[in-house]
Amino acid sequence: MSSDTLATVPAAPGTPERAEDLRVVPRRRYGQWTAAVAVLALLGLATASVVRNKAFQWDVVADYFTTASVLRGLWLTLWLTAVVMVLGFALGSLLAAFRLSANPVLRGVSRGYVWLFRSIPILVQLLLWFNIGALYPTLLGVRTVDLLSPVAVAIVGLTLHEAAYAAEVVRGGLLSVDRGQIEAADALGLSRWRSRRRIVLPQAMRAIVPPAGNMLIGTLKGTSIVSVIAVNDLLFSAQLIYHQTYQVIPLLMVATLWYTVVTSVLGIGQHYVEKHYARGTGTDR
Repeated sequence: MSSDTLATVPAAPGTPERAEDLRVVPRRRYGQWTAAVAVLALLGLATASVVRNKAFQWDVVADYFTTASVLRGLWLTLWLTAVVMVLGFALGSLLAAFRLSANPVLRGVSRGYVWLFRSIPILVQLLLWFNIGALYPTLLGVRTVDLLSPVAVAIVGLTLHEAAYAAEVVRGGLLSVDRGQIEAADALGLSRWRSRRRIVLPQAMRAIVPPAGNMLIGTLKGTSIVSVIAVNDLLFSAQLIYHQTYQVIPLLMVATLWYTVVTSVLGIGQHYVEKHYARGTGTDR
């Protein structure tokens, strides 16, 4: 059959003659929408149950939410979180540098530190530091009980614990940078410090920021454990109140809501920091 014959063959009725005449219809996903409706219904029922449950005593929650003692505890929690994160990442960065060093002694020290402090639960560490006076009654010529207050014990214990995890986060971020980038910087004659600061670190931050943000939020919540050594943080402030009023649930809800608010703010900040360091990678969304 010739091409002329093919050209004169009429198209079947209802068949589009051109590709652009075709209408693309999205696939119907009824199962997903059914599951979404079911989840929303369950969330609505759970929310209604919490709101209508008088045992939560929401009026009491509103009364204590911004009291001076609760806000002081919140401030101490935020301050403790900031101090621990700064000191923990400073020590963790040093340990990461040791781990990547060519010196086997430094590598062994870093590896041993991370192994030890990741093996001991944070509560056990805090209690050990809190009772360090039983092992060393004096330090630097000063009584240990006078030198290490509960807040100082919290800072020491949380920082040493945080540094072990920060070391692995920093080490993983540095190892994520392609070795060719460092070799190219060396070939251009850049100094070791400048190549690390201008080339390696900006790229490593893309891998460091997400777990570091998660550690920040985890540290904020983890500070609640210092209440066991009588540090007047947010949770301990709430406990002091409900030990007097016996309104346990409302005061726990006060602490819960404040933790939720602060972690939400930190989560938003983490999103924008990640977006900043992901520029040019196609993942900055």
